[in-house]
Amino acid sequence: MKIDIVCVGKIRENFFKEAISEYSKRLSRYINLNIIEVADEKAPEGISEAEKQNIKYSEGTRIIKAIRNGFAVALDLKGKKLSSEKFAELFEDLAVSGVSGITFVIGGSLGLSDEVLRHCNLSVSFSDMTFPHQLMRVILLEQIYRSEKIINHEPYHK
Repeated sequence: MKIDIVCVGKIRENFFKEAISEYSKRLSRYINLNIIEVADEKAPEGISEAEKQNIKYSEGTRIIKAIRNGFAVALDLKGKKLSSEKFAELFEDLAVSGVSGITFVIGGSLGLSDEVLRHCNLSVSFSDMTFPHQLMRVILLEQIYRSEKIINHEPYHK
């Protein structure tokens, strides 16, 4: 399976870079992983709702252009909540139905535009809590790794 992760902004903190590198290395025996970073927009404190929408639209335009695989999954607070087992089932079901690639989309600090959400086949929420988008990359990679371990009946998942 080919998995792309399209995300807004660059990772600057070394501890996030190290975690992403570790999970990418672990996943290399299961999937073909590609992380695509699109430029973020500056979102200073106190901007208007209209300015927020403009920022999300600009970032969203870049996200949509970067989506290459046939099935796209947006990470969104309002998305469907899945257990780790159901997340793994999603991978299996897509593979059985002939889908060879999945793109996961992580928005910037303001979230995803409505255009991106409409473009995606599915929206998933990992929690009711809000996480920094940099940390969300690590969480997503860990859950993809956990899914692969579940699918392959290997120890890790508890």
